[in-house]
Amino acid sequence: MSYKTVGIIANPASGKDIRRLVAYGSVFDNHEKVNIARRVLLGLDSLGVPEVLFMPDFYGIGVRAMEDLSVSLKISFLEMAMEGHQEDSTQAARLLNEQGAGCIITLGGDGTNRAVAKACGDTPLLPLSTGTNNVFPEMVEGTLAGIAAGVAAMHPEAAGCCLKRQPRLEIKKDGALLDMALVDAAVSKSDFIASRAVWDVSMLKEIFLARAAPENIGFSSIGGLILGAPLGEGQGLHIVLGEGGRIVRAPIAPGLIRQVPFVSNRLFGQGEEIPISRGPVLIALDGERELVVREGESLSVSLNPRGPQVIDIPLALGWAAEKGFFIEQPRILRRRKGGGR
Repeated sequence: MSYKTVGIIANPASGKDIRRLVAYGSVFDNHEKVNIARRVLLGLDSLGVPEVLFMPDFYGIGVRAMEDLSVSLKISFLEMAMEGHQEDSTQAARLLNEQGAGCIITLGGDGTNRAVAKACGDTPLLPLSTGTNNVFPEMVEGTLAGIAAGVAAMHPEAAGCCLKRQPRLEIKKDGALLDMALVDAAVSKSDFIASRAVWDVSMLKEIFLARAAPENIGFSSIGGLILGAPLGEGQGLHIVLGEGGRIVRAPIAPGLIRQVPFVSNRLFGQGEEIPISRGPVLIALDGERELVVREGESLSVSLNPRGPQVIDIPLALGWAAEKGFFIEQPRILRRRKGGGR
């Protein structure tokens, strides 16, 4: 498989967690994901991408996106078993990376992209937001996303200007990597996994952030509003929550603004390992409960600046425009002898 192949991982389960009930999160049903995928395919086709590989799913987003769509690119599906949970996205990312895909387009939220980032290696990602609390993926029109992905896949020489390495949080046990997060790791007092999404800040003990900015939503907004500015490159933020200190008012979910008491916050950099509160606690990664820490277990969090590579859409489109890739020369019609055409 050549580097020009583009992978698409569309998660049919994204945007359907409990925050739809307790807040006012946007609803991206699977019909809209099909429409986004159609626009992505049209954008890719306009750049001459020869082949697209979809992750199969039980709803058939890729199959439906192909219906009555007139494109010249070849559309096929990864050969993999479907389990109906986030491991599907991880497995699809692993296969696309092994087969040399030029880039992977994801349709999902922070959780979907975390699952993909676990196995994508150095294959660039172009994340499209169709989740609830989205910080890692962006809300971008699918046509433009397809064009930008086509630029990155068809022109690897553009990598130097349009790819950006993103950091990740690494959760370790006894020095061994246990799991990772792209945005946040939140430690909760709860010691069992009920609904996967975390929305009750009164249960939180501490938050670790790889991304924080005042304009973000979710736990990332807490850090951004405490700092009053985005996190700097190569920086993480550790916040200890609890009464007796200050209070920050933050949008922890769409339409859900809460007062969050905290007692301390500090920046940390690459190479620092910060111990997590002693168990029993539960760790949510990128907004979803994942790890139960038993009593006596010792885990830590560190920042790795070499997380996944992400395509910067404005930079990719700007680079292609400067190269004149969107300009076509007018056709000159020659007149035949005798005045005919």
